[in-house]
Amino acid sequence: MKFRFCGDLDCPDWVLAEISTLSKMSSIKMKLLCAQVVKDLLGETIDYAKVQKLTSDAKFEVSDVKAVIAALCFILLSAAKYTVDSDSLGNELQQLGLPKEHCGALCKVYAESLSPLQDRFRETSLKFDGICNLEWRVDYVLGSSELDDVKEPEIQLKFNKGSPDGEVVAFTVTSDKFRVLLAELKQAQSFMEGLS
Repeated sequence: MKFRFCGDLDCPDWVLAEISTLSKMSSIKMKLLCAQVVKDLLGETIDYAKVQKLTSDAKFEVSDVKAVIAALCFILLSAAKYTVDSDSLGNELQQLGLPKEHCGALCKVYAESLSPLQDRFRETSLKFDGICNLEWRVDYVLGSSELDDVKEPEIQLKFNKGSPDGEVVAFTVTSDKFRVLLAELKQAQSFMEGLS
């Protein structure tokens, strides 16, 4: 089954495993734990003493606490990344087995923090001020007495970051990786155009 908060892919098995662990907490403590995770995603420090208190009733071990925090980070980060509304996120998490009260608690924190999370991700994302002097070429060996088999074509890319005098970036990719790069750049461009 595909889930929007996972980028229209299957939910990772490790997240599924942690959903049953999250179900052992009360929904109120889950909401407070989600607030701590959001603080971490926004660049603040998690209060681990508070997290320990929140998870002590459920008798979580240290490994359980770490796994639950990782699962909540994944859920909140992915949902914000794919701009999933809180109702859809709640429905998808219920389909995965998280109790309705827990979904409501998580989604309330998510809805309140969606905009700050997306702003933070925009600030910390890799971005270029621009690309200048883009040069490319395709290298393809048709035949060789030195090689047993002929490899697929490779694309050589070279450009300057920001300005014509900016840092030179050069790399080689296979044709398949180039197709993926091009598709992801087009997807990012349409996403950014949608935000403005």
